[in-house]
Amino acid sequence: MDLTGAPATAPVPDGALLTRIRSLAAAARRDGRRRVLGIAGPPGSGKTTLVATVLAATADDPGVAGHVAHVPMDGFHLPDADLRRLGRRDRKGAPDTFDAAAYAAVLGAVREVPRHEVAAPAFDHAVGEPEPGALVVPVRADVVVTEGNYLLVDDEAWRPVRAQLDEVWFCALADDVRVERLVRRHVGTGPAPQDARAWVLRSDEANAVLVGPTAARADLVVVDGRVVRGQGGRAAPDED
Repeated sequence: MDLTGAPATAPVPDGALLTRIRSLAAAARRDGRRRVLGIAGPPGSGKTTLVATVLAATADDPGVAGHVAHVPMDGFHLPDADLRRLGRRDRKGAPDTFDAAAYAAVLGAVREVPRHEVAAPAFDHAVGEPEPGALVVPVRADVVVTEGNYLLVDDEAWRPVRAQLDEVWFCALADDVRVERLVRRHVGTGPAPQDARAWVLRSDEANAVLVGPTAARADLVVVDGRVVRGQGGRAAPDED
């Protein structure tokens, strides 16, 4: 599957975000090296929605249409068989239930010069398993967008991932709003509401506690598609 752009059905994101993507693409064209944009944040903070809006908007932008690809972190989940062998199946989604080394390696391959096609795994949400080689980053892609909870986590396993990211945006959202979004999402996949809430409070919120403080390492902080803070804690222009 060649992922460059997405159907233009999502809301238009903050114009400042599109300007930054155009700048990343321009830099990639100057020196030939693809730029990798990371979108981080805790579970339920809007990462997937932001990626969808960005891909839709760039697909309609003549300057970058067809030159933005997508490689999500979800494809690097360890298979359930491995998680059971390691005794981690009941913590699926925690940092050590991903193959962070493989993720960093794929992002590193994306940045190589001269460029070449790069295969990456997808994640089949219907069966809950990764799909090796299901995605392809084409040679023409100037910017590759990747999203996940742990892109800014400062530990031995995840630092190599951060080293491959040219820029990172952090999705922030009030905890109560996040939790309710997550509960609705889990209920939509089948569990009873009380079971869904128990899972969110036990698993997703444990991850949120880890991820939340990493916002300080991001280039931008975004709330529901709107930039609220720049690097170094600077407010967005309309908040100064």
